[in-house]
Amino acid sequence: MANADRIKKVAARVARTKDEGHSVAVVVSALGQTTDELIALASQVCSEPSKREFDMLLSTGEQVSIALLAMALQDLGYDAISFTGLQVGIVTDSAHTKARIISVNKNRIMRELDRGRAVIVAGFQGVDENQEITTLGRGGSDTTAVAIAAALGADVCEIYTDVDGVFTADPRIVPDARKLPVVSYDEMLEMASAGAKVLHLRAVELAKKCRVKLHVRSSFTEEEGTLVVAETQEMERQVISGVSQDKGEAKVSVLDVPDVPGIAAKLFGPLADSGINVDMIVQSVGEDGLNTISFTVPESDLKAAMQTAEKVGSELGARGVQCDPGIAKISAVGVGMRSHSGVAAKMFKALGDAGINIHMISTSEIKISCVVDAARAEEALKVVHDAFELSKVTVEEGTNQK
Repeated sequence: MANADRIKKVAARVARTKDEGHSVAVVVSALGQTTDELIALASQVCSEPSKREFDMLLSTGEQVSIALLAMALQDLGYDAISFTGLQVGIVTDSAHTKARIISVNKNRIMRELDRGRAVIVAGFQGVDENQEITTLGRGGSDTTAVAIAAALGADVCEIYTDVDGVFTADPRIVPDARKLPVVSYDEMLEMASAGAKVLHLRAVELAKKCRVKLHVRSSFTEEEGTLVVAETQEMERQVISGVSQDKGEAKVSVLDVPDVPGIAAKLFGPLADSGINVDMIVQSVGEDGLNTISFTVPESDLKAAMQTAEKVGSELGARGVQCDPGIAKISAVGVGMRSHSGVAAKMFKALGDAGINIHMISTSEIKISCVVDAARAEEALKVVHDAFELSKVTVEEGTNQK
């Protein structure tokens, strides 16, 4: 949806799908750089726009897109109608700029589909119970699409992006990265939380909860992409499915706090109350009964996290608070990790042999993450990808691709 030519190509793809006998609901985001341009414009007129007015402004981008796509389809001779989030009945909570979908009223969409129309819905937006316009956060159009697919009981939710599917690593950084024919919801969740930008995290969470089959495809080709589905036994044979990096985090350290029960709650409670999502946490034991607590947060929340940490740290008698925005998180993800030992050791050895220092480590059942210097993030990604030989096609994948 970058420009008029791309809109016409999207319309042609929708038309072909209609010709194949499918009922189609389409969720679109704003044109090209529209959202960034609106954000820049807001900053020119106000140093700190209210979140309500911010949502009012940003939601207009998708309204332009839906109308233009409906027009393009009509020009091809197909009946189409566009709807905003309000018109469709996408109800969210009241958390402006990062609202969560509560419900979707499918009735209006179904009526139009039954009439043979293609329904074009504005992504990224909804309304709360007071009819206030809300937005879902960057990438929220994916979440809108999954929510509508779930409400309609759709056979599949196709997510079109600028890559051919989900790869073992970012192919722009690792040229020999492979496209995966299928990944599990859990793997995709971990990849998204670890920095893979191909799918919005909340969209995957919702797809897993509602068992919506996702098909990640390229906007520029007709090739099959990657299916995101429930875990199968075959997936466990591949120990690691992919590696990812995230340069969008920063580390905060609260220095020399008393080593007594309840300190962590006193620090992380106010951070949670401020709506700040903490990712990795490390507590190091110092001398004289004092600890240093380090944690990572999204870089966009660093200012707010520092303000909260400094306030709480002062109350706790901490020696001070430091931040380091120059970090990156490297993660290895795979459901096969559950039944295979030595995965962490292999990852640590690969980074160590390359002389890349690890600052923090975090693990889950199917993911291992390491914080390294941002300046060496891309090198670290390649090293870990090579260590697990992810450029090689497995027997199972070769079978799936036939």
